[in-house]
Amino acid sequence: MTVLPCGVDEAGRGPLAGPVYAAAVILDPGRPIEGLADSKKLSARRREELALLIRERSLCWSIAAASVEEIDAINILQATLLAMRRAIDGLTPKPSLALIDGNRCPQLELPARAIVGGDASEPAISAASILAKTARDAEMLRIHEAYPHYGLDRHKGYDTAFHRAALFKYGPADFHRRSFAPVRLALERTP
Repeated sequence: MTVLPCGVDEAGRGPLAGPVYAAAVILDPGRPIEGLADSKKLSARRREELALLIRERSLCWSIAAASVEEIDAINILQATLLAMRRAIDGLTPKPSLALIDGNRCPQLELPARAIVGGDASEPAISAASILAKTARDAEMLRIHEAYPHYGLDRHKGYDTAFHRAALFKYGPADFHRRSFAPVRLALERTP
């Protein structure tokens, strides 16, 4: 039996706003992709170029998310694991092994292995890292169009001085994570 591993990674655990995304990728050994790396080490332009190649050359890929409401209801760790499970469930063909970036695995019906730093050492996890990051960034840019005063195009929802200032000036919007301390504080202080 051929082992068909998928790489899995998330994007957006730390930000104060927006969903957390996860991607799962089964690479095609016959169609290698040069330059796969941890998405955080690549420029935005290079991530976009690689994301196109990953979508074209992989055996299959899937991107999923957990909403702000889910993050606030079950916490960011559980929401991340939920998004990962959804991404893996979206793969066809089904993988025989899941290689998960980090130190925890979601509950799955297939064997899984957590790999700390896997986004830098396992090409399939690198590919998942790139897809999750580009999908989340695109979502944050879409939200920015409707809410430009938060500057999401600049920081993608992360906790920056600019973002905090906007939170306190305008108050949190529906896409802010109310379970995160800076957002809670802004809610308490906003008239």
